[in-house]
Amino acid sequence: MGILKQIDKFVFSILKIVTIVSFICLTILVTANVLVRFIPVMSLHWFDEIIELLFAYLVFYGSAALWINREHFSVGDWIGKKVKNNITHHAYRMVLEILMLLFAAIFFYYSLRLTVLAQDVTNVFGFPKRILYSCLPVSGAIMIVYSVRNIVVEMLAMKTPRSRA
Repeated sequence: MGILKQIDKFVFSILKIVTIVSFICLTILVTANVLVRFIPVMSLHWFDEIIELLFAYLVFYGSAALWINREHFSVGDWIGKKVKNNITHHAYRMVLEILMLLFAAIFFYYSLRLTVLAQDVTNVFGFPKRILYSCLPVSGAIMIVYSVRNIVVEMLAMKTPRSRA
């Protein structure tokens, strides 16, 4: 299990770095674009392509990073808090994880399909749109792996019968 935790930390660290770098670059580029509008010293005709790429990487790799630590957005576990029985609580959590796995699998399928079928290139730089779309299936695959991990964790937790106070 120690090696798996190290892999988790490594994957999380990479996703966190990509997300932070994307955010910093987005901030710099948006600020530069605002300044160039007031002081027209140069043209940022390539601006839209880079912003689109950075924003996609920020959102999808950031979502995958949150998924790893179960910190993604949710309505809250207001039902799970009311369940006192350990087995029922973990069964409920397992059902939620299965639903999230289903979402991640559908997302992965369609994002992979979009990425594979993308034949066009960007207007300014001329790089394949597959590069832009690649963050979708990669983050979807990460979400699937960690959803399966969470399901296994909940199944194992059901085997330790103790009452939740």
